[in-house]
Amino acid sequence: MGIRVGMCGVGAFADCFIPLFKAHPLVEEVILCDLDAEKLRAKSERFGIQATCPSLDDLCALDIDAVAIITQHWLHAPQAVQALRAGKHVYSAVPTAHSLEELAELVRTVEETGRTYMLGETSYYYPCAIYCRQRFRAGDFGRIVYAEGEYYHDWDHGLYDVAKWRGGKDWRKLAGGPPMYYPTHSTSLIISVTGAHMTHVSCFGFVDQHEDRIYAPGANLYGNVFSNESALFRMSDGSVARINEFRRIGHPGTVRLNLHGTLGSYEEQANAQVWVTKDPSATVDLSDLLACRGIPAGEVEGEMGKVTSADGTHSEASRVHDLARLPKEYIGLPNGHNGSHQFLVDDFITACVEGTVPPNNVWQAARYMAPGLVAHESAVRGGELMEVPDFGDGMGTGWTG
Repeated sequence: MGIRVGMCGVGAFADCFIPLFKAHPLVEEVILCDLDAEKLRAKSERFGIQATCPSLDDLCALDIDAVAIITQHWLHAPQAVQALRAGKHVYSAVPTAHSLEELAELVRTVEETGRTYMLGETSYYYPCAIYCRQRFRAGDFGRIVYAEGEYYHDWDHGLYDVAKWRGGKDWRKLAGGPPMYYPTHSTSLIISVTGAHMTHVSCFGFVDQHEDRIYAPGANLYGNVFSNESALFRMSDGSVARINEFRRIGHPGTVRLNLHGTLGSYEEQANAQVWVTKDPSATVDLSDLLACRGIPAGEVEGEMGKVTSADGTHSEASRVHDLARLPKEYIGLPNGHNGSHQFLVDDFITACVEGTVPPNNVWQAARYMAPGLVAHESAVRGGELMEVPDFGDGMGTGWTG
């Protein structure tokens, strides 16, 4: 038996996910929702989806099972709470929330309603994260001593267009948000591997002086002058982690993980990913294993044997992705963010139908997000060491899904 899913927000990013929700064998119907009537009409025609809805209020009133929120980032938490209160399961694009208060309300709402919430954090499914989880579970790292998570995305790499699209005529006021308000690509790489979470932070910011004046004093709604922020965290397992969130940097851009243990380490170097130990001769080049270039479907063995499709390819997949567990309907469909999109949708739909706790659940999502919110406050206070609140892991809450 399938479920009915409402897609709230049909902008450019939603184009990556509409085909995946529509094609999933456990989804009976997809309803598109957007405040922009013309955009809604165009997407309805493009994707062959007749059912549409003019607002989230109307969507929540429908007899549907779940809502996928792919709207402006400052709306995610309030809209997720609204949908959860209406009895819907929720998939939300990142980031999780814009304040600790929003984060606390979101966690509380999931615990009170028993509905499923999943954050669409792509880094959880990155090949490096999958590989490191496997080696961590096998004990190959030993005890983790230090980790680095980085998200480098300069404004010149498409961010101006994104900000104008999301913010309209007031885009400049909305564009200058603190970099640490978008930390989940970086923090999730570490947390999803080791299971440890951030407990304390000291953070410093780089005062921007760019001529676009996005971060000029008084120029944005956040009162933020930092285009780059660097934070040092104490972790619950006794290790130390450093997170960089940079929006002004002479770099092609990256989401990168480095993870060091007492026995072994994973490193991302200039153009290579490697596994290293105390023995230099044992270094393993992982670049080919972790490369996302698409895997021919004939190389994937599942319960039903080999599967094929029109083009016969799992797009943007690597050799560490568990492709056999994906619906065969996904072969040849769009993917993105290092092979993550198809897994995100499949894990959410499966959790909704089976009543299980998905990856990137609300408690994990809070642990990804809270460190960044506190880190920015530390930067505002000149690097003051601050405690990061923890909202738990869902155990003992009575949550059943």
